[in-house]
Amino acid sequence: MRLNQVTVPALDMAASVQFYETLGLILIVRNDHYARFECPDSDGGDPPTFSLHLDAEAVPGAACVYFEDDDLDATVEHLIDTGLTFDSGPDDQTWLWREAWTSDPAGNRVCLYRAGANRRHPPWRLSSKSETPAG
Repeated sequence: MRLNQVTVPALDMAASVQFYETLGLILIVRNDHYARFECPDSDGGDPPTFSLHLDAEAVPGAACVYFEDDDLDATVEHLIDTGLTFDSGPDDQTWLWREAWTSDPAGNRVCLYRAGANRRHPPWRLSSKSETPAG
């Protein structure tokens, strides 16, 4: 099983589309109540998608979305220069990730992070039959 898509609510479709385009996602579908983006830096194969659906009753902060970026500090600096604000970070975390947090126009929490191999293979990972990192 592969994660293919995540959908979060939007209160203002135009503002939310602009926010996620500013993050670098590629808009591929849009109408008055729905938008879908491709995530540009996938690890090969079909890129995962991310979508918004218009929901006037969305609860701000109900969703948290994580986007990994290998050049996190430079990306956050660039996004701040474009006018986005961040609540925190980039900061090193005890779980071996570096994170910066912001919110989209609907109040969904958005974490930009860098974890590298620690995303799937932290030192405390439970053993499984899943692939292990090379080297």
